[in-house]
Amino acid sequence: MVIKSIRSAPRRHPWTILCDFDGTISFKDVTDTLLEAFGMPGWEALEQRWEDGEIGSQECMAGQIALLDASPDELNECLAGIAIDPAFAGFAAHARMRGVPLHIVSDGLDYAIRHILRANGIVSEIPVIANQLRQTGDRRWSLDFPYHNAGCLKASGTCKCAVAKAVADDKFLMIGDGRSDFCVSQIADHVFAKKSLVAECERSGVPFTVMEDFAQAPARLDWLLEQPDMAHFTPVELLILRGMRDRTS
Repeated sequence: MVIKSIRSAPRRHPWTILCDFDGTISFKDVTDTLLEAFGMPGWEALEQRWEDGEIGSQECMAGQIALLDASPDELNECLAGIAIDPAFAGFAAHARMRGVPLHIVSDGLDYAIRHILRANGIVSEIPVIANQLRQTGDRRWSLDFPYHNAGCLKASGTCKCAVAKAVADDKFLMIGDGRSDFCVSQIADHVFAKKSLVAECERSGVPFTVMEDFAQAPARLDWLLEQPDMAHFTPVELLILRGMRDRTS
């Protein structure tokens, strides 16, 4: 797996931002939305097998996308109706202004993510690292997995841990909301957590800040960039700093 880090602004900080899409930037899970609209019988059974831990997300999604029955126009119309957090564009602009590279890293569909961003007026060159949706017939689709890692502990289509190691030169901030972000959050230098990721970070002791929406994110990013290098602090000083961090949650 080879990933080239694309930077759209001069770098002024050692941080890189990796941001999930489904449920984090978008309000709905994109793949589930498409399957509910166009999925042939069998996709729910695959979803249940994934929920039960019988299969990884790569196997689940490959099987589910093969069950999509939709024309490109139908697909695009459905995608155009998927709303995103209206404050995400402002956060992306703020990160660019601060010189912090931002990558969207998703175990979802690259084509869908780009289409939804364009439909919401976001046309900037934000790198999208995700599974590749490919049309194989008039109404049939399949997935390619250019960011699959054979050693991925979660058997994901896109191994976010491998992506993080490839694109982040130094520290990285993970922004996410759920199960696909659990593993990569364990190696993140900091996490902006939504929904079930909050409890996971609390359970594992990962440094995190609660984020309800992207309207809060610029100020939280500024706070993070202003923090000193924790490696130079004693354990007592780290406890004090952690208490200060928690009060920003």
